[in-house]
Amino acid sequence: LQKLIHLLQATDDPLIQEQALITLSNSAAFSVNQDIIRNLDGLFVIGGMLSDCIPKVKEKALNALSNLSMNIKNQEEIQVYITQVCRNVESAPLNSDLQLAGLRLLTNMSVTRDYHHKMIDSIPCFFHLLSEGNERMQIQVLKVLVNLSANPAMTRHLLKAQV
Repeated sequence: LQKLIHLLQATDDPLIQEQALITLSNSAAFSVNQDIIRNLDGLFVIGGMLSDCIPKVKEKALNALSNLSMNIKNQEEIQVYITQVCRNVESAPLNSDLQLAGLRLLTNMSVTRDYHHKMIDSIPCFFHLLSEGNERMQIQVLKVLVNLSANPAMTRHLLKAQV
């Protein structure tokens, strides 16, 4: 895991980055690896890949963070990327894998109320995706909206959203 994280930092080759991110994402399926990746500053390195201009690299980074976000301690570090993830979802092509990967991460991050406030500005986008997206997109958006709607503090923001 340490070598993969170092490889991500050392290379600009998108194909190598994608493969390293896929391997880290698969490794994150095991809870012990989630802690190891966090302790090796892997969340910071993977989060840095969200600024990459290559959509496939961003998508793989989002998938890795999504798997890593199943851990409360990891969520505390990943939450700094929520605004950026929301922007990626809004700017990605409709129904793209990149958009779906971002929504999966937001679904995991919205399971608890801790980070709902960071998604408020994206609520109109979520409703747009619910209206215009394909079935896969609609299902994922509904998961985010259901999580947000479980928080009474979000009611006003959900109801006043410009749709």
